[in-house]
This record gives sequence, structure tokens and C-alpha cells, in this order.
Amino acid sequence: MPKKKSGKKAGPKVGAIVGIGLDGEDGHKRVTRTEEMALVGGSHETHERMQETAIRFGEELEKRGKSLPETSVREAIELLREAIEKTGR
Repeated sequence: MPKKKSGKKAGPKVGAIVGIGLDGEDGHKRVTRTEEMALVGGSHETHERMQETAIRFGEELEKRGKSLPETSVREAIELLREAIEKTGR
């Protein structure tokens, strides 16, 4: 007997988050990769801030016992906003 579908439609999944810094004019190529994010570009200060945001984001996911693909798009956006606010300078 075939399985019944639950009626709940699987929503979109987040595979990774990409951060791009556009203010890097010193000739350095900055690239950082975490399990959840890929960060490229930016000035030293901007890239550092993106790194801090990525760390806070990953820590919060870990606290919740989730991986990025297990997180809804809405929750990922919420966590990212919170991480950016905490990093805000």
C-alpha cells in the first residue's frame, strides 16, 4: 500500500548563505568559509564583521540543535538578522 502524503508541502530549504563585501579597495582577496556561509570580499573591517556574524549565526544554530538545511527560510533569516544586530558596530 502506497504511503499517504501528509498534505504539508515541503518548503524551500537553505543550503548556504553567501556574504559579499563590496567595499574592498585595498587589493586583498578575502574569502572565508564556514559550514553555513561563504564570505567574499570587503574591506578588512567589513570582512571581519561578516566573520563575526557567521560565527554568531553558527553558534545559534548549534544552540538550537539544527543544521542549516533543517532550518526554515524564515528562521534562517531571523537568525541572520539577530546575528547582524549583535555584531552591529
